[in-house]
Amino acid sequence: MLTARVAEAFAFAEALHRAQTRKGTAIPYISHPMSVAALVLEHGGDEDQAIAALLHDAVEDQGGLETLRQIRNRFGPRVASLVMSCTDAVARPGEPKPPWRERKLAYVEKLATMPAEAALITTCDKIHNLTCLILDVQQDGPSTLSRFARPASLRWYYEAVAAGLAPHRDRAPVARLQALARTFSALVADEPLPQGAACA
Repeated sequence: MLTARVAEAFAFAEALHRAQTRKGTAIPYISHPMSVAALVLEHGGDEDQAIAALLHDAVEDQGGLETLRQIRNRFGPRVASLVMSCTDAVARPGEPKPPWRERKLAYVEKLATMPAEAALITTCDKIHNLTCLILDVQQDGPSTLSRFARPASLRWYYEAVAAGLAPHRDRAPVARLQALARTFSALVADEPLPQGAACA
């Protein structure tokens, strides 16, 4: 059974992400880590993995190394390590993140050797993101992707992530992610690129 640590992690995550919404929408951002944590638990993750899922974007988007220090102090070194494994860039106060392509290439390259317990969180993260993207494209058309900075690169990115996570198929729902990546690619394959989009 889960303990009060999960409630504490949810409250911490909600406070960190309170001012955020899902990109291009009015949906509170906290809905995403909540969904990822639920998927992690549904696929056999333990309490630390669920907590890390709730906090998987915290270091990247909300405070960098200081947030990591708070996570380690409140939830322990294993949770902190899982969060860092799922992070593609550490936010530094007053500085922009590295360029998108640079970050994503480095992230994809580390997937195959990522600890299996972190791969479960990453897989569930991408499953939720892709599920939302597919529903948006089916409902509103590919133009809905223009809310992203690199809309023309999304197909490449999710295909690369799904392929990179293949070594973890026995420990994470990678087959489900790969099916979603194929569905997304088929939806956008023959569509014109959003105006101003840069290829991966």
